[in-house]
Amino acid sequence: MRMRWLTCVAFAALAMSAAAEPPAATVLDEYVNAPDDSYSWQVAATHPGEHVDTVVIDLVSQHWLTPEQVDRTEWRHWLVVAIPKETSVNAALLFIGGGSNAAPGEAEPPGPNERMIQIAAATGTVAAELRMVPNQPLTFHGDGQPRWEDDLIGYAWAHYLETGDPAWLPRGPMVKSAVRAMDALEEFSAGRDDIANVSRFVVAGGSKRGWTTWLTGAMDSRVVAIAPIVIDVLSVDASMRHHFAAYGFWAPAIGNYVAHGIMQRMDHPRLAEIYRLVDPHAYLHRLTIPKLVLNAAGDQFFLPDSSQFYWNDLRGESYLRYVANADHGMDGSDALHTLTAFHSLMVRGEKPPQLSWTRTDGTLTALATPKPQAARLWQATNPRARDFRVETLGREYVASPLTPNQDGTYTAPVTRPGQGWSAYFMEFDWDVGAAAPFKLTTEVVVTPDDLPFSDKPPSLPPSATVTCNASSPEAAKQLAGDLPDALAEAGFTPHRLDTKLDGADLYLNWPITARVGEELQAVRTYLARQQCDAPALQLESGPTITLPPVPR
Repeated sequence: MRMRWLTCVAFAALAMSAAAEPPAATVLDEYVNAPDDSYSWQVAATHPGEHVDTVVIDLVSQHWLTPEQVDRTEWRHWLVVAIPKETSVNAALLFIGGGSNAAPGEAEPPGPNERMIQIAAATGTVAAELRMVPNQPLTFHGDGQPRWEDDLIGYAWAHYLETGDPAWLPRGPMVKSAVRAMDALEEFSAGRDDIANVSRFVVAGGSKRGWTTWLTGAMDSRVVAIAPIVIDVLSVDASMRHHFAAYGFWAPAIGNYVAHGIMQRMDHPRLAEIYRLVDPHAYLHRLTIPKLVLNAAGDQFFLPDSSQFYWNDLRGESYLRYVANADHGMDGSDALHTLTAFHSLMVRGEKPPQLSWTRTDGTLTALATPKPQAARLWQATNPRARDFRVETLGREYVASPLTPNQDGTYTAPVTRPGQGWSAYFMEFDWDVGAAAPFKLTTEVVVTPDDLPFSDKPPSLPPSATVTCNASSPEAAKQLAGDLPDALAEAGFTPHRLDTKLDGADLYLNWPITARVGEELQAVRTYLARQQCDAPALQLESGPTITLPPVPR
């Protein structure tokens, strides 16, 4: 039975402002719960396995927008279901995944999903991946531009800023996709004698699917636990202002939101409306179920200390893990083991280990119960910037063992670096009967806790800065002098091209235009030919080049 919200509950507003009374049902609730006769599913393929069978369901979740607004209104998904040979548990994992409806091979049912098979085998539960959330690519208003991922969402948000039409917010159909997947799994399991009728769900997903995970938990009472992954951005406004104040520019990972003018309109009243409708922070009063928050300490979208904007506002059981030396993709990490162990604990009705911490006068102290198998301190230092992205700093977090104090607590022995900034957190391991240890961490603390660009305005017209490292300061100076003519020969003639030198680092800046993609490619190609290494992009607010706050 889907949850209907009939009472008003106080919630903390987005920017940590005064409390407000949310409506009994938002337009997001109304969209998700609205009947849609296009919902249907059918079994498209079956793949027997030694211990786990796979069934692929062809799912139509809904129609979104009109043919005049979007080239394809029907949302179609593959729901890839891993079923253990022996299972009697009425709970399943629903993993919300991405993918493209236009990708080669997507017209045919996919094969087994090894990740879901591993989880199903390890936990004895049904594990299903819902693909193509959001459905993509989509072309809006006949503009001939297929849009994926953040480009799709950025376009729709920009349209909302112009019109105020909530039907355009893609989070609605994304959440409805997950709700319809749970409907399909309930109906599918009810028609089989070899598995229990699935009626409870642990929901997980990464990035914008992590965002969808939060909201699905707030919309549907069948969700008994959630595990949002790499979406360290609850309290979006506060988090993104923190992002800019730390870097002095927008990271290229959020370039689509710069391109669609979202970051330049941070004070627009309709952007605050978007956040009130879809920021998970606005629904925390509903989210009392257990939650495992999995974040990357080197994420290219979000700063590692972003949990400060929401962690203390969470209700109910909440568990946190930052993964050291991982970026937004979590590639090569053991995050899946943590998710699997959490799911197993939830469906068995067992309470995970507990971890709490405090910060007093810059000292981080943690209490872990029961006593963990291992405890370690992770620490990384950037001598020039408050920036711990893997793509800029590298995998610089280093672990050192921790021993408990006499009272059983743990203290992080971290001092302020002589130059730059350090980020650190504590990590603990427990044996919970899973195939791998269950790991939790404290929040990430950055010292010194200051923001080098806190006075810089974030909403000026954007420009692009590309920086690279030449072989010497002399080579950088020579390259800067040659750039205008060399780029003109490549067809790149911006009306303004500024350069700065910082030792052997060369910075060049120009106004962003509709051809920014082609311009970036021309610049990067030329710099690579000149052996100016590691070119990186900064999306500036205004025409000024941002140099690292600590000079060479």
